[in-house]
Amino acid sequence: QVKLVESGGGAVQPGGSLRLSCAASGRTFGNSTMGWFRQAPGKEREIVSFINWSGDNYFYARFVKGRFTITRDNAKNAVYLQMNSLQPEDTAVYYCAAGPSPAVHVKDYNYWGQGTQVTVSS
Repeated sequence: QVKLVESGGGAVQPGGSLRLSCAASGRTFGNSTMGWFRQAPGKEREIVSFINWSGDNYFYARFVKGRFTITRDNAKNAVYLQMNSLQPEDTAVYYCAAGPSPAVHVKDYNYWGQGTQVTVSS
């Protein structure tokens, strides 16, 4: 069992930055692939990024375009998403998720956080 709690969302202007954090509890965190997804109003939930348990296998969606960085700290049971150069199209609820292996689909993740709102607007 893994419990996930996101934090760090908020409202920023275009070009701004945010750092999302996901605190995990549960014995299997260190073995889990951690993913960040997002869901904008009226749209399906989509992958933003994932990182495997050791940090040497990671993925970014095309729309990231080098603006975001995913990291994890297994000693702290945490995963982070540093988001720079945010744009209005990045506005969404961002979710942290845990799964058994690297994957880009929602269905491949077993555990989810409650989400944190990111709003980019001038």
